[in-house]
Amino acid sequence: MIEGDIAVHKRIEGIMEDNGGKNWFAEDAATFGDRLAAARGAQGMTQKTLARRLGVSLKTLEGWENDLREPRANRLQMLAGVLDVSISWLLTGEGQGVGADSEAGSVRMSELLHEMRMLRSEMQRSVARLGVLEKRLGQVADEGA
Repeated sequence: MIEGDIAVHKRIEGIMEDNGGKNWFAEDAATFGDRLAAARGAQGMTQKTLARRLGVSLKTLEGWENDLREPRANRLQMLAGVLDVSISWLLTGEGQGVGADSEAGSVRMSELLHEMRMLRSEMQRSVARLGVLEKRLGQVADEGA
């Protein structure tokens, strides 16, 4: 465990004691950095490993976990995906977080994948229709010339 991890764990332990067993990941008990460190720990990742997977420096990740910096939206989305938690949980403590029911998450994921497939089909039909219209427009333009 590196120094940054030790500091975060000590801070988390203090929060747990202060809250008397209360949900220390909740908005009123933990910070973004606390939830990030907990989710990383739940995945069994070191700070160095997570930083490498996200393509950021170790210093940047330490800044996030110590609440000195905040990630941009694209990195936040990557964090949520890599750590298997929702963006809203990382930000507020509400939603799918550490230890969340993975079955409910897989149902939501299945629904989203289905919707994405439907949208892709609609887009393909629209592209085909656009091609037909462009061809007709070219024919009309040739007739008028």
